[in-house]
Amino acid sequence: MTDLEYLDRAEMVLRAVEASCDRINDQAIADIDNQRVGGMVTLVFSNKSQIVINLQKPLHEIWLAARCGGFHFRCEDGRWLDTKGQGEFFSSLSRYASDQAACSLEFAP
Repeated sequence: MTDLEYLDRAEMVLRAVEASCDRINDQAIADIDNQRVGGMVTLVFSNKSQIVINLQKPLHEIWLAARCGGFHFRCEDGRWLDTKGQGEFFSSLSRYASDQAACSLEFAP
C-alpha cells in the first residue's frame, strides 16, 4: 500500500470513529467527549478514562491505547486487523469502549 492509500484508508477510520461517537451521544447511550488533533482522536468517558487512537504513518498502522493496553492495527484486505491476531479494529474498539463506559457501545466503519 502506498502512503497515500494508507492515509486515505486511515482517515476513513478516524472519521468513522468520530461519527460513531456523535451517534452514541445523540442517542444518549453514553457521554463520550471526542477530540481530534491531526491524526489522533482521544475519547474521554464520563468516568474520565480515555481511549487514544492515532495514526502511525511510517508503519502504515493505527494504534489504539485503552485502559486494558495498547494495540496496533494494519490494513489487510480492506480490514484493519490487530498485528498480534487479536481481532478487527472496530470490534476491538467497541469492546474496549463498552468496558470503559460500563455500557454496550458499537463503533462501526
